[in-house]
Amino acid sequence: MIGCTKLLCGTATVSEAIKHGRDSRSLPPSMLQFSTADRPLVVWNTTNRCNLRCQHCYLNAEDREYRNELSNEEAKSFIRDLGEMKAPVLLFSGGEPLLRKDLIELASLAAELGLRPVLSTNGTLITKEKARELLKSGLQYVGVSIDGGPATHDRFRSQEGAFEMALRGIRNSLEAGMKTGVRFTVNRTNREDLEEVLDIVEREGIPRFCMYHLVYSGRGKDLTALDTDREEKRDLMAWLTRRTRELHAKGVEVEILTTDNHADGIFILQQMLAEQPERAEEIKQLLSMHGGCSAGTKFANVDPQGNVHPCQFWQHYTLGNVRERPFSEIWWDEHEPLLVALRKKAANLKGRCGRCDYKEYCGGCRIRAEAVSGDIWAEDPACYLFDSEVGV
Repeated sequence: MIGCTKLLCGTATVSEAIKHGRDSRSLPPSMLQFSTADRPLVVWNTTNRCNLRCQHCYLNAEDREYRNELSNEEAKSFIRDLGEMKAPVLLFSGGEPLLRKDLIELASLAAELGLRPVLSTNGTLITKEKARELLKSGLQYVGVSIDGGPATHDRFRSQEGAFEMALRGIRNSLEAGMKTGVRFTVNRTNREDLEEVLDIVEREGIPRFCMYHLVYSGRGKDLTALDTDREEKRDLMAWLTRRTRELHAKGVEVEILTTDNHADGIFILQQMLAEQPERAEEIKQLLSMHGGCSAGTKFANVDPQGNVHPCQFWQHYTLGNVRERPFSEIWWDEHEPLLVALRKKAANLKGRCGRCDYKEYCGGCRIRAEAVSGDIWAEDPACYLFDSEVGV
């Protein structure tokens, strides 16, 4: 993730990031993006089942029973292993994780083990009672996906009224005292809704907003042609950085982030070099700590069947299965070729990414590269930076 508010407004410092060393568990949650630890944030797709059918779903989730998903005991064993290896965060995702009947029990176990449990949800099932249960379980954050204004969101979610249900869920979560944020995946059909969504975030007092770039995976592969082009990405980031500063200047307590395109960090760095060069060195250090795309390094995914992947979009490559080997053993396997390569990604990059002055800060998205070129090490087709900005 690229912390726009932190980088643009100086709300994070290098000294704050390094004082905890490599102990990612002692870092405040808001500073985890700058952790240098080798223990990953783990996204667990708890179930494939979902009550909606979203156009950009990377799991092709549907509202039906799925077989062979991790049982309660298997899930507990997996979570205990994460606790023993001191993973900093366990993100419960789906499908729709609230459809998993033992979610509260598993989140409570994660919290007891110090795993900082968080939830990614479509928000439609968060009643007032459910919000109180989530808070009591020890969940530290709830991220709700919003795809635009009401009409746009309902179209993407393939259900009329989905927007109102999601907004109600956000309000219930906030009312219960749960830190809650909005996730927005931008593309050509909803980019005009970005301003409306941020207006909603400001009006509703939502403390976190993250703009996701499209990754060509799952049903999202069908949306490749709908990804924003380079000029549109620059315009979006120019607008978002301007709005971030405006909100901060107004005293609105909201953190703005982006994810799935680490060129955003370099874009912000270029702004600072032009406008506040005295802050550029600190931003470079923070981006270096962040290290760009963290698939297979500081980030991992476990699917509903227990298969381990470098990230949630890398479903076609399995590193192992937690039913057969503990996650920790899979993660630290020095003979796994993809993990070895990803942990030295800067040396493997090709094309424009390989020549980039900032490849250590970014590294591009390997999934998008593979989807377009067939080569995971090719240049990221979604990089929108000018050659002059990156030295190529």
